[in-house]
Amino acid sequence: MNIVVIAVAVMLSLAALGTIYRIAKGPSLLDRVIAADVLLAIFGAGLATEMALNEHTGNLALLVVLSVIGFVGSVTVARFVAHKREEG
Repeated sequence: MNIVVIAVAVMLSLAALGTIYRIAKGPSLLDRVIAADVLLAIFGAGLATEMALNEHTGNLALLVVLSVIGFVGSVTVARFVAHKREEG
């Protein structure tokens, strides 16, 4: 189990570093917003991994809130971008 935890931690860390790089260097605002959403999903995956490892559901409410925030944020940005393209 220790090998799996280390592998998951390394993969999530590398993914988080990649998304932080995209947030910092993204060519457009839309790329940065999508990267922030992906970073939120990575954080949720880390919480889910921690809950599975320690066999508890203490962070389940936080995980649900993070999922809702990510969904609402993505839908809001998509509607904003679609509205801007209709005007332009």
